[in-house]
Amino acid sequence: MVEPREWRLDDAAAEFYEKHFVPALFADWASRLVDEAKVSPGQRILDAACGTGIVARTAADRIGAPGAVAGIDLNSSMIQVARRLRPDIEWHEGDVAKMPFADGRFDAVLCQAALMFFPDRVAALQEMRRVLRPGGKVAVQVWGASPGYELTAGIIEEASGKEAAEIFRAPFVLRDPREAESLLAKAGFRKTSRSTRQGAARFPSIDAMLQAEVDGWVLRGRVDLAEVLPVARVRLMPFCAASGAVSIPIEGHILTGFKP
Repeated sequence: MVEPREWRLDDAAAEFYEKHFVPALFADWASRLVDEAKVSPGQRILDAACGTGIVARTAADRIGAPGAVAGIDLNSSMIQVARRLRPDIEWHEGDVAKMPFADGRFDAVLCQAALMFFPDRVAALQEMRRVLRPGGKVAVQVWGASPGYELTAGIIEEASGKEAAEIFRAPFVLRDPREAESLLAKAGFRKTSRSTRQGAARFPSIDAMLQAEVDGWVLRGRVDLAEVLPVARVRLMPFCAASGAVSIPIEGHILTGFKP
């Protein structure tokens, strides 16, 4: 079974992730996360586990000068893409559980769809709290229910085995928002709250969706698309428009808390 610390993307996968996954899913939720955090001009913002940096870029477009945005991710390939796209943002390759930032440096720490992957989730959240100023805010987004993605996981399990399916299901392990809310409380955040919103993963076709899920993540080499696609084209048809475009409904939870 793949451990979270091994979930690293090579250069090709990171580029594929930015080109396909970000517009299909993450860009929409980045705006929602920044909204929920109430990011405002002049703030100092950290994007923790930033990937290719869509949250950091969204925040940077809102704060202006004299604000500042930094992003940190364990994947060097992700940071390379992020740095190429926005060299004006401060990028760091590193572990969110042990960050190279001074205590109290940031006004807000944002974390999109990554909490579920940390080996020690409370430790990572405690580190986010450390780098926040007193009264600073954390905003964390995790995935909720998605019957369409669960259906896809079943297709992958039939074709490629239980391990591949468990990897595919990993982003949804905190789908009960009470679990993530409890983690924030254990990490020392106060006045925690949550909101649940509905969204969708949108791709031009079922083939494009499955290719993104495999080639834009760690499933490359673990899933044979030639075996998965014929079944997926039939079972995922209810999520398709007449044009062939696919839209998979997905629920997201955004949790916030404050550093005392």
